[in-house]
Amino acid sequence: MSTGAKRARRVIFSDTTLREGEQMPRAALDPDEKVLIARLLAAAGVDAIETGFPASAESEIEATRRIVEAVPGVVLSVLARALEHDVDLAWRALEAAEPKRRMVNLFLATSPIHRQRKLDKTPAELLGMIGRAVEYARRRFQAVAFAPEDAPHTEPELLWDAYRTAIEAGATVIGVPDTLGVLTPRRARRLIRGIRDNVPNLRGVQIAVHFHDDLGLATANTLAALGEGARVAQCTVNGLGERAGNAALEELAMAITVAGEDYGLRTRVKTERLVELSRVVAELSGVDVAPNKAVVGANVFATAAGIHQDGLLKDRATYTPFPPELVGAEGVELVLGKHSGRAAFGARLRALGYRLSDEQVGEVAELAKAAPKSAWRDGERLLERIVTEVVTQN
Repeated sequence: MSTGAKRARRVIFSDTTLREGEQMPRAALDPDEKVLIARLLAAAGVDAIETGFPASAESEIEATRRIVEAVPGVVLSVLARALEHDVDLAWRALEAAEPKRRMVNLFLATSPIHRQRKLDKTPAELLGMIGRAVEYARRRFQAVAFAPEDAPHTEPELLWDAYRTAIEAGATVIGVPDTLGVLTPRRARRLIRGIRDNVPNLRGVQIAVHFHDDLGLATANTLAALGEGARVAQCTVNGLGERAGNAALEELAMAITVAGEDYGLRTRVKTERLVELSRVVAELSGVDVAPNKAVVGANVFATAAGIHQDGLLKDRATYTPFPPELVGAEGVELVLGKHSGRAAFGARLRALGYRLSDEQVGEVAELAKAAPKSAWRDGERLLERIVTEVVTQN
């Protein structure tokens, strides 16, 4: 590790696949599945896991209790509204965990549309609720986070007041949720800078960011916020979450691994476990991973373009963003098709046991590329038929 990497700030990864990710339509997880994913997250080196929202269902409490027993070492948290009732349920879920491992994440909406149309509360009433909820939570929890829902749309002065109130009441973490996914990297940096400049009692308090991906910028926004001084990155496996999802754990971990020096950041996430984690979450949640999904998609190390395939056969570093084994992928795949060149066809034919001359390989390639799309549904049978034809003619 370089001297610069040693000086870099380590990002605290707080995964919320089991809570936020499960809120994605049709992505429900039962307690057994949550325990399995939690074990994989811990093995991958995440620092904290948000296990659920106890106020939403009794099964959330059951799952959290089982994770407490099955997954040692990792900080476990649950979501709670700024209500004593929710804090009590959070305690029921986490009371068996060691004090340093349990945390409650309080939230309360603060933006004009939320407080006027949803909550019917004045700013003063909201600040009172925040203070009372955090103070109540601190009677049981050593670690208490508070996040103002829809923070980017909240008036700056009210936002600063909300954070000041939470910290004065005992909050140890303040969250910055981009609830509607409207931030850009520039706005994310400005938001974190505003907190640092206008909330004077931040000493010893961590800033956590929770960004949604409605503009496709959640990972970029998270990196920008971390570079500006946020310490905790809340994310989900495969970017699961409400609407367009959240910042993806695998994208963020690899961005820091590949380009962390640009932001002065480092991670202890074991990136070689990312592909396995992605596949298990996709299988259990029922939400497939798009083939062009960054980092863990099937096409990240696959190509059908002849120039790329020729380069990969000579040196895979020519067209791979990072070594496949760095994320636990199986390797490079050369997909044969109409854009493939002789080099790729020759490599596939040799792998299938054929020993053809360069001229014959060229003939096979031309005939295969001219074949209709439907014939490629069984590529090996197609090649076998064409090879037989070429060899017979010669």
